[in-house]
Amino acid sequence: MKIFKFGGASVKDAAAIRNLATILQTYRDEELVVVISAIGKTTNALEEVVRTYFSGDEALWKHIETIKSEHFAIIDELFPDTESPVRNEVNDEFERLAGSVSVPPSLNYDYEYDQIVSFGELLSTRIVSAYLNENGFPCRWMDARGCIRTDDTWRKAVIDYELSEGQTKEVVTFQQEKCYVTQGFIGSTTSNLTTTLGREGSDFTAAIFGHLLDAESVTIWKDVPGILNADPQYFDATLKLDRLTYREAVELTYFGAKVIHPKTMKPLFEKNIPLYVRSFLDAGEIGTVIGGETDSDEQTPIFVLKRNQVLLTISPKDFSFMGEASIGHIYSLLAGYRMEVNMVQQSALSLSVAVTKPDHDFETLVEELEEDFDVRYNNGLELLTIRNYTDEEIERHASGRSIFVEQRSRRTARFLVK
Repeated sequence: MKIFKFGGASVKDAAAIRNLATILQTYRDEELVVVISAIGKTTNALEEVVRTYFSGDEALWKHIETIKSEHFAIIDELFPDTESPVRNEVNDEFERLAGSVSVPPSLNYDYEYDQIVSFGELLSTRIVSAYLNENGFPCRWMDARGCIRTDDTWRKAVIDYELSEGQTKEVVTFQQEKCYVTQGFIGSTTSNLTTTLGREGSDFTAAIFGHLLDAESVTIWKDVPGILNADPQYFDATLKLDRLTYREAVELTYFGAKVIHPKTMKPLFEKNIPLYVRSFLDAGEIGTVIGGETDSDEQTPIFVLKRNQVLLTISPKDFSFMGEASIGHIYSLLAGYRMEVNMVQQSALSLSVAVTKPDHDFETLVEELEEDFDVRYNNGLELLTIRNYTDEEIERHASGRSIFVEQRSRRTARFLVK
């Protein structure tokens, strides 16, 4: 049994969905669980729905109508039969979305985020499942929320693996069908409130299902030939990496590489399940495989650029040392605001941390820190990480830039730059 995950780019329009179906046809004799992300940039659009809903902006309904029009344009192209049941199924999802934003929001932004943004995956899987069934590839639509059970940490829900395993194995039996189509990114609490697993969390979902079902392998289908040693948007002369260990892949995702969700590796590592990253544009190529340790150690320089960083420099107001109690208090505040800390540097009188600037609450955090500390910060920075660095590569990529913080270890050099 295999787990396949298709991201937003692989279902962005009617042609992409047809291509997905063509890939699956070559695996029609396999037992499959197919995890689907939201179509194209739907998650971004739904985030605008959340923002306008919470702020009371009338543009809310315009955003919803745009999303609806985009989905029905794809349906019109894929389903010439205007009587296809998928039209009612998708329309029902939009009615549920409209109903959820027709009442005043709660005071919890992250809770409302999960209830609204989760519609992206529900919509995409309705369309993909219907298309496969109507074109000779039988599959069962499955609501991931009935399988993946979590706590109520909105936007970064924590999986209850024991409960999720029992729920999943009740549903995924392969007794009457060989293929299940389900959603990435979403789960639910025991009281059936929708949760999400973190942005780009569909990779994580695929790994969770692989773990729960003891899959033979997990494959993430993307628009790149595999894992590259750098993002071609920002770096030239990129190289494909044929193999990575679980450990190296975790390091790269921690540093900010966006090819795979950071939490993907652990559930696969625990069951020694290989992860393949392959191209849906060239399905015949093997791509990159991620697995256990090997005799050969990859030494190709790897570059990761993490944007939208803020450097917070925090100092005690009374000129005392930056001790463990102060550091513990600062980290507790950062955790409370769910700040993603990417770099830390400490001196006698200050603590500097690079964080990814959130879409809200940053100013509130600074105000709370300023109750006990002097706080300075710099916006608009980038965190450049070079794994397996050489002096030549550092000179090539870091010279001529304003460097705010620099750190080096045996294999990794990191630069917070303007």
